Amino acid sequence: MTHPFLDLPPLTAARFAAIEDRVARLLDTRQDVVIMQGEALLPLEGAIRGTAGPGTVALNVITGPYGQTFGDWLRDCGATVYDLAVPFHTAVTAGQIREAFAEHPEIDFVSLVHAEAATGNTNPVAEIGEVVRAHGALFYLDAVASVGAEPVLPDAWGVDLCVIGAQKAMGGPAGVSAVSVSERAWARMAANPHAPRRSYLSLLDWKERWVDGGRKALLHAPAQLEMLALEACVERIEAEGLETVMARHRRAAAATRAGAVALGGGLEPYVHDPAEAAPVATTLRAPAGVPASDLVARALASDPALPLAAGGGALAKEMIRVNHYGPDATPGTVQAALAALGAALAEQGAAVDLESARRAAETAWN
Repeated sequence: MTHPFLDLPPLTAARFAAIEDRVARLLDTRQDVVIMQGEALLPLEGAIRGTAGPGTVALNVITGPYGQTFGDWLRDCGATVYDLAVPFHTAVTAGQIREAFAEHPEIDFVSLVHAEAATGNTNPVAEIGEVVRAHGALFYLDAVASVGAEPVLPDAWGVDLCVIGAQKAMGGPAGVSAVSVSERAWARMAANPHAPRRSYLSLLDWKERWVDGGRKALLHAPAQLEMLALEACVERIEAEGLETVMARHRRAAAATRAGAVALGGGLEPYVHDPAEAAPVATTLRAPAGVPASDLVARALASDPALPLAAGGGALAKEMIRVNHYGPDATPGTVQAALAALGAALAEQGAAVDLESARRAAETAWN
């Protein structure tokens, strides 16, 4: 039995390098970009383990669940970690970062999530980057959810390690991911005796055997289908225009937020300030006494393909997530999600105004 996906010629090193170059242009970076052969947790963990060790003093910003994970990894590396946690319905500020540096001037590493799709907030990375750069710390950024939905500019923002994935706003595959690495970050890894070597987590292996070798020979057989899917999704973004793609996500977020407010029934935005709400996904607080997971289940019963989910863990009781990213950043998807949530609320006896929600979302999109 044959299939066109099984009969492809091998992906060459030159093709692999060309895809990396296209990702670099998407990020407007001159740093080395390495595409790693796994979901974004691979470079997220590899970058921390490559640069952190017993001598590292880290400021770990927590605005959602991934920030908590990064702190765990840093501690596992032996780093001294100061957590800066803010309520999940808001964003961290550059002033809070500055205060942390003043209290702990020995900090030499900062980890931050740009946009938390899980909680629906986004952080002001450009402003934070200025503060981190002035202090001289290494800056590690998770931009997996934000890339494609809002600007991600490692060079302009002074980000030393910027990890992206294609499975959200880019509308691409989950099986490969990428990290841009500054010269400072490479030097930190080279000086770190605890950095993984001869390991799937090792960025230094990619540096020495791929980047320094002129990108002529791959370390191992690449994930061919995922690499071709990544190439196709970047090509699609280039054709549509990155600004246009980001504008679609901004409109989807604005329309979802406006529609939810107009819908009524006790539904309200989870992130209070619209300026702190991520374009990639909108989180909503369920009405008191109505578990968010139950409401989402009722909404999905009408259309299982809708991009709706309850919050993770304890947030499943109160948070609804509208994942309007990638191909779902469209007016039709937003309207369908609002209609389904409205119908689910009505089944629970709530008073909703579907027509007002429809008009509000349409106005906000336009």
